[in-house]
Amino acid sequence: MRKFELIAPCHFGVEAVLKREIDDLGYDITEVADGRVTFLGDEEAVCRANIFLRTAERILIKVGSFPAETFEELYQGTKSLPWEEYIASDGKFWVAKAASVKSKLFSPSDIQAVMKKAMVERLKEVYHVNWFAEEGERFPVRVFLMKDQVTVGLDTTGESLHKRGYRKLTVKAPIAENLAAALIMLTPWNGSRILVDPFCGGGTIPIEAAMMAANIAPGMNRNYLAQGWGQVIGEDIWRDAFEEAGDLVQTDVKPDIQGYDIDDKMVGIARENARLAGVDQLIHFQRRGVDQLSHPKKYGFLITNPPYGERLQDKEELPALYQIIGQRYQALDSWSMYLITAYENAERDIGRKADKNRKIYNGMMKTYYYQFLGPKPKAKKAAVD
Repeated sequence: MRKFELIAPCHFGVEAVLKREIDDLGYDITEVADGRVTFLGDEEAVCRANIFLRTAERILIKVGSFPAETFEELYQGTKSLPWEEYIASDGKFWVAKAASVKSKLFSPSDIQAVMKKAMVERLKEVYHVNWFAEEGERFPVRVFLMKDQVTVGLDTTGESLHKRGYRKLTVKAPIAENLAAALIMLTPWNGSRILVDPFCGGGTIPIEAAMMAANIAPGMNRNYLAQGWGQVIGEDIWRDAFEEAGDLVQTDVKPDIQGYDIDDKMVGIARENARLAGVDQLIHFQRRGVDQLSHPKKYGFLITNPPYGERLQDKEELPALYQIIGQRYQALDSWSMYLITAYENAERDIGRKADKNRKIYNGMMKTYYYQFLGPKPKAKKAAVD
């Protein structure tokens, strides 16, 4: 099998979770940087990473890296890369995204144009043609410039990995599926513990939790660009990875996962999304305002993405809303609460300082993941014969 260096971008602030996921898949990590984790793997790793990683944005094959302070250096460095090892003679190829930090070359459109020209010239020489129809499989390229060091990756994924395929109905300000998964994985929750999301919206957090409880791989029900790259990854390797995911699903689990929303329409959307994800039987959704939040059992988890107050009129309502959150949480017996928000007075209005908080970027918005930790359940005594 061929060996690749693979790059997995992610939300800023969840790199440690993604690193743990890659470790669990059995691959060696070579670098952890802001917003991405790089690791070593073969063709099978490309397939398994796409299908199994819950917190990654996409999986890139690293084509190469080189220093460049001028566009001529960028052109020559790009042209020197072995594009023909990946891109077929009829392939459609382009630089889909360029990002530059602390580098002399900073214009994304210029970087993209120069690199495309260099790729064309390289492949013209290799394939002995003067023109490319580009009517075959797609090969999008992504490039990162950091302190004048260029890193070039070929996107094997296509649509971002957060698109699991179950969220057909849109809601206002949804949380991305991979970020929801990361929030859950930043807690000690497992399928044997209670989980409640009192602001469930389209149901993303409860659905991601249910998929974890049933060991449903997040990407097992969608397609990937690299499935068409027969010269890079064989169909049999993809088939084996999908079969592995199917074999691992646990259909007999019975977790206690609940999602509430004050809007009947949202509850209906959440139920439909859960059905499409194949976990509707594992989640109880209901219309319920946060002021009615209660649960008779101990040691549960609140994991939620409440309103931030993006609109000016909503901001006026936030103090009262977060006070209610604090009151209802305090009334729960020995629970933990994990809450992501951009609202700067969350702790003040909840009435308690978080035990921990973590800065996470939700897109371009800086948010904080506040962690209010309850006591751990007492260990059960072993039965005596």
